[in-house]
Amino acid sequence: MKPLIQLTLFSSIFLTYAFSAPDKKGAYSTPEDAAKDPDFSIQGEYEGAYTKGNGNKSIVGIQVVALGNRIFNAVGFEGGLPGNGWDLSERAQSEAKQADDGSVTFKKEEGGSSAVLKEGKLTIYSAEGKALGTLNRVERKSPTLGMKAPEGAIKLFDGSSLDHWKTGARKTEDGLLMEGVNSARNDFKNFTLHIEFRIPYMPKARGQGRGNSGMYLLGTETQMLDSFGLSGESNECGGLYKWKKPDVNMCYPPLRWQTYDVEFQAATKNTPPIMTVKHNGIIIHDKVKLRKRSSQGNIHLQNHSNPVRYRNIWIVEN
Repeated sequence: MKPLIQLTLFSSIFLTYAFSAPDKKGAYSTPEDAAKDPDFSIQGEYEGAYTKGNGNKSIVGIQVVALGNRIFNAVGFEGGLPGNGWDLSERAQSEAKQADDGSVTFKKEEGGSSAVLKEGKLTIYSAEGKALGTLNRVERKSPTLGMKAPEGAIKLFDGSSLDHWKTGARKTEDGLLMEGVNSARNDFKNFTLHIEFRIPYMPKARGQGRGNSGMYLLGTETQMLDSFGLSGESNECGGLYKWKKPDVNMCYPPLRWQTYDVEFQAATKNTPPIMTVKHNGIIIHDKVKLRKRSSQGNIHLQNHSNPVRYRNIWIVEN
């Protein structure tokens, strides 16, 4: 966009845990706890129409990222939010601090256009102060969220037990799987996998310290990270870790449930493993030939010392 918008534990026991927030690393692991931080209600996605300088109407999406201490970064997407119309043009960014009246004013440069966020709406103004459009807060939901396991699927985790995970697996008091687990089986080959995950809210953390985990399938990691509002690198959410970027960064705001849907073909004598990944319903890796030539293996959800949570994990072997 051009205007600013040119903007483990006991070895033989499965344990149940509850946490208060934030933890010692500043992580809020539930929306209820995160609500104690006023910045949490401001962070999120906004979308709507505005009038461009040439008089034409255009859709724009803006992701507002909480950075802690009432500071926010706004990232603008011409055409709509990622996966919902963004034309893949350069993203516009602007950082600002919340004013005493509760508003946050984002500007690309002094004297230019601006976007003012207040009371759940983001209004775009021209350099002369004319309102050009108002964006509403939106809460997107993955089209595969809550998808039921089809007939013949193995329910790796549905909240009721930890039978499909090795000793040391843990779940929370409210029945969510915790980070740092390995599947009991290590002979998975060709399959369809569905998993739902929730990244903690860590506004003061940065980079790899901000809600980090990972989904390892037969040794290949698809990163899980709070990459909301970032460019989408190979070490960010959806990336094949330090190897391939996601085709688009589909990361939702932290503490919003997200999905990975995977089609995996293990290596054979003559072919490498091939994987397709959908993140929140959008293809981010399409029939990618993987480097690790694994003919079979396990599923591992990484413990990177952040309270990432998982639910509704099922697999259909092909």
